[in-house]
Amino acid sequence: MKVLLLKDPKDKDSGPDPYMKALGLYGFEATLIPVLSFEFISLESLFEKLSHPECYGGLVFTSPRALEAIKICLEENSKNEAWSKSLKQRWNTKPAYVVGKVTASLVEEIGLMPQGEKSGNAEKLAEYICSREEPNSSALLFPCGALKREVLPTVLREKGVPLESLTVYQTTQHTDLQESLSSYFSQQGIPASIVFFSPSGVRFCLQHIRNLSGDSVNHIKFAAIGPTTAEAMEAAGIPVSCTAESPTPQDLAAGIQRALHLQNC
Repeated sequence: MKVLLLKDPKDKDSGPDPYMKALGLYGFEATLIPVLSFEFISLESLFEKLSHPECYGGLVFTSPRALEAIKICLEENSKNEAWSKSLKQRWNTKPAYVVGKVTASLVEEIGLMPQGEKSGNAEKLAEYICSREEPNSSALLFPCGALKREVLPTVLREKGVPLESLTVYQTTQHTDLQESLSSYFSQQGIPASIVFFSPSGVRFCLQHIRNLSGDSVNHIKFAAIGPTTAEAMEAAGIPVSCTAESPTPQDLAAGIQRALHLQNC
């Protein structure tokens, strides 16, 4: 059975995409279609803030893209040298809070030690942060996207934990999305399952999928990587057949297997 994953492929240099690999173990034929493009902004401001760890109580990351922004900053030799010589060590005396294993691994790549990776979503991470931070302490620096949800900032604000947000990337539709979807449906047909990985993916893809699927859209099992995406799908009128228990390739593959197995019983 075919599964369509609406996400960017993993970096080719780091081996096969883990979601395709996990689905393959269940006998699924998975295909990736990139949905989003990202424009990085305010990188000078980002590095200026990173240059003053004494002003902050720690870092918060809820997206791999925020780490990409830091990596772009560190491509400049002088900034990389400053980071390696002192900034990295100084930030390592403070917490780096993260959502999920992917973001945690990227935090480790820049030399920091992540905390809270088992949270899985912004709501749980906010609870975790509040359990460890004192009210009215130094602000946590939060590099984020223009479309960030307000759940985490709201919870921290209500608990008196200061947070300083900085928008470092903007999300747009991938230029090849419509063509890629049309090509997939014409060549592969209707997939057994389609997986959304973000509310933006729902917004950018749904109408194209409905047009390409026609009446067969009712036979597709739609899956979500997490509760936030599932909420966006439900709000758009998509029946959610499965939501991964945690945002990992293994849990997603197992959830799709259960959803399709029930269909065939």
